[in-house]
Amino acid sequence: PKMKEDHCLHAALLCLGVLCYSHGLTMERLNHSRPSLHGHHEKGKEGQVLHRSKRGWVWNQFFVIEEYTGPDPVLVGRLHSDIDSGDGNIKYILSGEGAGIIFVIDDKSGNIHATKTLDREERAQYTLTAQAVDRNTNRPLEPPSEFIVKVQDINDNPPEFLHENYHANVPERSNVGTSVIQVTASDADDPTYGNSAKLVYSILEGQPYFSVEAQTGIIRTALPNMDREAKEEYHVVIQAKDMGGHMGGLSGTTKVTITLTDVNDNPPKFPQSVYQMSVSEAAVPGEEVGRVKAKDPDIGENGLVAYSIIDGDGIDMFEITTDYETQEGVVKLKKTLDYETKRSYSLKVEAANVHIDPKFISNGPFKDTVTVKIAVEDADEPPVFLKPSYIFEVQENAASGTVVGKVHAKDPDAANSAIRYSIDRHTDLERYFVINAEDGNIKTIKALDREEMAWHNISVFAVEVHKQHQEAKVPVAIKVIDVNDNAPRFAAAYEAFVCENARSNQQFITISADDKDDSANGPRFIFSLPPEIIHNPNFTLRDNRDNTASVLVRREGFSRQKQDLYLLPIVISDGGVPPLSSTNTLTIRVCGCDGSGSLLSCNAEAYVLNAGLSTGALIAILACIVILLVIVVLFVTLKRQKKEPLIVFEEEDVRENIITYDDEGGGEEDTEAFDIATLQNPDGINGFIPRKDIKPEYQYLPRPGLRPAPSSVDVDDFINTRIQEADNDPTAPPYDSIQIYGYEGRGSVAGSLSSLESATTDSDLDYDYLQNWGPRFKKLADLYGSKDTFDDDS
Repeated sequence: PKMKEDHCLHAALLCLGVLCYSHGLTMERLNHSRPSLHGHHEKGKEGQVLHRSKRGWVWNQFFVIEEYTGPDPVLVGRLHSDIDSGDGNIKYILSGEGAGIIFVIDDKSGNIHATKTLDREERAQYTLTAQAVDRNTNRPLEPPSEFIVKVQDINDNPPEFLHENYHANVPERSNVGTSVIQVTASDADDPTYGNSAKLVYSILEGQPYFSVEAQTGIIRTALPNMDREAKEEYHVVIQAKDMGGHMGGLSGTTKVTITLTDVNDNPPKFPQSVYQMSVSEAAVPGEEVGRVKAKDPDIGENGLVAYSIIDGDGIDMFEITTDYETQEGVVKLKKTLDYETKRSYSLKVEAANVHIDPKFISNGPFKDTVTVKIAVEDADEPPVFLKPSYIFEVQENAASGTVVGKVHAKDPDAANSAIRYSIDRHTDLERYFVINAEDGNIKTIKALDREEMAWHNISVFAVEVHKQHQEAKVPVAIKVIDVNDNAPRFAAAYEAFVCENARSNQQFITISADDKDDSANGPRFIFSLPPEIIHNPNFTLRDNRDNTASVLVRREGFSRQKQDLYLLPIVISDGGVPPLSSTNTLTIRVCGCDGSGSLLSCNAEAYVLNAGLSTGALIAILACIVILLVIVVLFVTLKRQKKEPLIVFEEEDVRENIITYDDEGGGEEDTEAFDIATLQNPDGINGFIPRKDIKPEYQYLPRPGLRPAPSSVDVDDFINTRIQEADNDPTAPPYDSIQIYGYEGRGSVAGSLSSLESATTDSDLDYDYLQNWGPRFKKLADLYGSKDTFDDDS
């Protein structure tokens, strides 16, 4: 209570001080605003009389302390005019922000009170307008004037950090004072008044590893050589306190998680000095032998380790690679091993960091070595051929049983078992060769033809006698050596043409030859005419000595009418040992040519044609005739196939006809009331009813005796007649068509299909179920209901 009284007294004294101060200030400021009744004169320039106004209001700006919680309204200040004589005739009016709600005025005395608790952080000041009016007439006695009520701050808001939790990183082994992160807090109180918003930072948790600057909130390292491998994460609590950190100030805290990031400050270390491994001599190069691993407590690229072999008698037989996923060194076989030759190897393996930080080079060396001993295990090995592959040669057409070559394999094991040989028949399907199972000699079984297959590629197996599962395989290539056993022939099927007007010694074709034998037994080819026609009167041959020959005309004056075809034999010899030759026949046709030597026709019948038409013109004329015939045939075919559509639309459909008449009959049993002929189709009066399913190809004439008389009343005859006409109509399509009859007939087994008498006849049908079908079927239920239902309705 005592503290509350002191607070109120302070506010009252502050308001009085403001009033006293503002009177003199306002009078000085407002005396130039407008004239007053109580003014005095002052001379100006050129004798002009100036009026100096005197302000009647006595106030400037007011203050009120926020968060006041007393029982009575707070007196903010008092408004007074110098024309107020105290008789109560002046009425003070207050308007503006919060007037009447937060601020109220005594219209007689001018005292202003605050009726609600104010918060400066919500609103720092209020602008109000005051006016003095005559109480009786409401006539303004003073012009309205604005003033400000400022809310004076108290320390009622604690500091708040921007984030509830902070996360920061700093490298391990950082120097003392290394900046980690800056935390910032804010205070909603007025920073221009007192120390309510003056903040001071301190560390509550995290000593002695970190410290914080009191004024800036920067967190720094406080200990040297902090090791991530010892402790990686730290939790620090920072406090921000207002009032300059003095007692009574409000405070707020935040948590900062600081993680030490890794640096390469640890070298790799092998957990043991020697690794023992073993590998079978049957292992193939590239096969994994074993793994070694050096431990490095660093992480990421700082913990990357590369392995290498730096020494040892197995440096040429083994290799090591790095598995960066597991950080292990993988020892692999580099070359094949032989237990009988060397049974153990030793390696010196080094593990070194890939990335080295120069700052911590003094912690080195950042590498370590280890000894790896590898024992070679004996294995039952398959036979081994002395060569990886064999190449043999044999002449074609060699006699069966000719030796081609010999393969040899041995058992590499100490037992040195005997070897048996065989040919893989999948590689020798034609069975050209056979092998001696004991000594490996390969021989031919049948004669070989180089022109059919120049190379034979077979595979030979070698198997230990006592261990059939141990086998080896070697490729054997056999080359067939060529012998001259094929005579040369024409390179193509030549057909020569010579003009009737050819000149003597004119060349008209060049020929070449081909030989299936190898080049050693082929070219150079020699061309000549047989001795018996060497003096041929028509043609001669010239050897060009480049494996070609030219055929020339020996005389002039060829005629197709006399002879249009000549056969010229030509002898071709190769250059093999011994040489082979063959006689080939060249076909020569005599043709008609123009003046430039271009061929016109090679047929003797061309002379009988009209000289005025060329062959090309005749071909064009024939082509035009054929095209015209095709067009005519297509036109006739399409015209014959044109039919009337099956569906007849609109006025063409005359199958159904409505006939209107006004006669009233005596019921279904009365057949005398009207003429049955009325029900007949008008188109059928003449006895013919046209069918409109298809368009008939010809008119159909009904047979005599089938047409009923117009006055006939025999419905059975009428229906039978129509059925017979439909069955015998040749124009009818091969499908059913509906025939329409207007008369139901007499004596039908089914009875009448009309529903007009259903309600009055004794029907065996029960339609009571229609009552259960809902309101949509109520009308049908009433019409077809049971007799009892009708009786009830009546």
